[in-house]
This record gives sequence, structure tokens and C-alpha cells, in this order.
Amino acid sequence: MKLFASLILVAVSAVAHGSKQGAIAGRWTGDATVHGQQVPVRLEITGSGKNLQAALLNGPERSPASSVSFAANHLVVTFNYYARTLDATVADGHLTGTFGTTATRYPVSLTLHGSAGVDTKPDGPAIPGDWEVEVKSSKGESAWQLRIEPSAPLPHSDQVKAVIQRIDGDTGALYGGWTGHEYLIGHFTAAGPALYSVTPQSDGTLLVSNKLRADVNEQQNLVARRPAQARAAALPGMTDPTQQTTVKDPSARFAFSFPDLNGKLVSNTDPQFDGKVVIVAIGGSWCPNCHDEAPMLESLYKQFHSHGLEVVNLSFEEADQLKDPTRLRAFIEKYGLTYTVLVAGETEQLNEKIPQGVNLNCWPTSFFLGRDGRVREVHAGFAGPANPPAHEALVKETTELVEKLLAEPVPTQSASR
Repeated sequence: MKLFASLILVAVSAVAHGSKQGAIAGRWTGDATVHGQQVPVRLEITGSGKNLQAALLNGPERSPASSVSFAANHLVVTFNYYARTLDATVADGHLTGTFGTTATRYPVSLTLHGSAGVDTKPDGPAIPGDWEVEVKSSKGESAWQLRIEPSAPLPHSDQVKAVIQRIDGDTGALYGGWTGHEYLIGHFTAAGPALYSVTPQSDGTLLVSNKLRADVNEQQNLVARRPAQARAAALPGMTDPTQQTTVKDPSARFAFSFPDLNGKLVSNTDPQFDGKVVIVAIGGSWCPNCHDEAPMLESLYKQFHSHGLEVVNLSFEEADQLKDPTRLRAFIEKYGLTYTVLVAGETEQLNEKIPQGVNLNCWPTSFFLGRDGRVREVHAGFAGPANPPAHEALVKETTELVEKLLAEPVPTQSASR
């Protein structure tokens, strides 16, 4: 009889455990605490058992998880292409844990089928369109672009979508709404969190603040004006991405020599690059704008490789990733990269390893080499899909540049040296 009762208890426990396992699927919403600020988080989990899948949601965008495991109320969601994980305990429809890298983690609290986001009000002032944010950045910029899209239709009651374009790239899409005195916009993706406030002023300007800056005096209360207002005030505009970085000697061939992931040394003097147009892309798998750039580079490579185009990614990583570049391998796999990827060193070694660059300080930066191996153009930063007009213009300009360089004759060996 005792044995029978024990078997019943085991069966009931298994059913209850299975019920909890099944309850993991659904839309989880809540917040992450980042530098004392609450950043809305939306996590979607589908499937069951060993077939669980997950994604962080940002408006219509999805950051898919690389793997999901759930056992004994312990949930681990891995985003290996950014070396970040969500590690949490799940009980009674609540998820509590942390998100981030081994070095930096943020507390996360989510509820199944709960609500996330700012408590927004319905009647915020209309501020769509382009703005110029006056700055004095460490990269020498005088202005950033702020682009705000009209409210409807946006998911999850978000009222606005925005993006900030800097010389090194954009912030990614920022969603949010009107709180009654400011627009609070942000995201929480596999790349990490972002949170900005945008406050309309009586003179028609906006005050823009990065809420997640640890230094409260930096990127706070920046003034944004309409482009016409900025010109009328004689303010300089945004930096031309092709003028940010140059080379010391344009007549010299651009040199590189670094190992690939198998340890094979690859150099610009290899036969692979003789007489070829080469895009040398400086980046790293930690860099969100480099993630945005990779699909365009792969598309160009597939389209023009047979016509004489080579693409080389010089990847700079942190010391722990150099020992075992799992994130870089995941980065390559995620975007199906077939062009050459080399491990160039640590991020702090950028100027040491690329001594021909002048004012080389943006991730990513791409050097475009003609068939003679000399730099014909340098482009700092990348405008990603979150900024559609700028992204589409950049793809068009880059394609036209590659076509122009490919149309030039292949130099004789003596002329190319």
C-alpha cells in the first residue's frame, strides 16, 4: 500500500513538473535594471521539452536565441553570437534572473503574459522627422542624426520608433512612448539595452539624454534641432563617414597579415588578392554595427566575387575571446559568412595593428582597395536597417563604388608593387 501511495505521489509530481515545463511557453514581459533605470524587456518562448526556442522582441524585430534549456525551474537562454545569456528561475508565472556577459549582468524580472514598457499617455506632441543633435564627441563629431517615425501602427502600444545615427553607426531601433512630460524610448536585444529620453521644448528643440550612461554629465540634455534650425544657427552638420579616417600614404599598398580561425596566416601579398578589388572591414563580433554590416558584405561578396572582389574581415576581440573565439565562430555561422575572416588582435591594439590608418577610431571601418592594392576610399561606421533611408543609400553607394573599382583594368605585376 505504501509503495502504491509512493507511486501516486511520483506520478502527481511528474504531472505538476510537466505542467510547469509547459507553462514556460508564451510572451514574457517586464523589465531589466540597468544603471538604476528600468528598461522594458519582451521575451517570447515557444515549443516544449528539448524543442524550446526563444527570442528577445524589439517592436517587430527578433533577436533569436542560439539555445534554450529548462529543467527544475532553471531557465538558460543563450545568444552565442553576442556571448550573452539569460539565466533565470521560473516559478508561478514569474521569471527572475540576470542577463549579460560573464563580466556584466543586469537583473531581470518578467511575468508570463504580463505587461512591459512605460506607462504611456495618449497625447504626446508630434515630433516625427529628422533632427540634428548637437554634440562634442570623443570621435570629433559635432552632430548626430535623430530620426523619429510617426506613431501608428506600432506593436505593443509603442507610440514612436526612433534611431540615432552617429559616425560609428546607429543605436538600433528605439521604441517607446509619451510619459506625460517626455518620450522614453529604448530596446533590450541580444546586443544589450538602450534607453533615451526625448523632451520637447517650448522653442521647438528637443532635449535628448542617454539614460544608461554611468557618467551623468555625458550625453545628457543634448539639444536636437531641425536641420534648417541648425543651419540657421550656423552649426556644423554631421561628419562625412568617408572623411573620418584616412591613410598615411595613399600611394602605399594597404598591408595586413593575420591568422584565420584555423591559425593559417593570410596576408595582402597572397596570390588570392593579386589584381583584386578588396574590402578590408575592421570590426569585432562584440560590435552591433558590425553585425549590421556583415550581411551587406556577404551580399557584395556573393554578387561580385566572380568578377574579382575579395572581402577580408579583420576582427578585433577581447582577450578571453582570443583564447577561444566562440562568439566570432557564432557570428560567422549566424550570417553565413563565406568571405575571409582573420583574427587581428585585441580591441586596444587597433592602431598598433593597422598603422596605416589615420584617425582610425570607429567600429566598423572599411577600407576599399583598388586592383593595385591601394586605398581608394575609407568608410567609417555603418548605417544599419534601423535607419532605412541611410542604410539603403549606403548599400547603393557601396555597390556603385565596388562596381567602379572592378571596372578598372588589372594592373601589371610591376605596376601594382
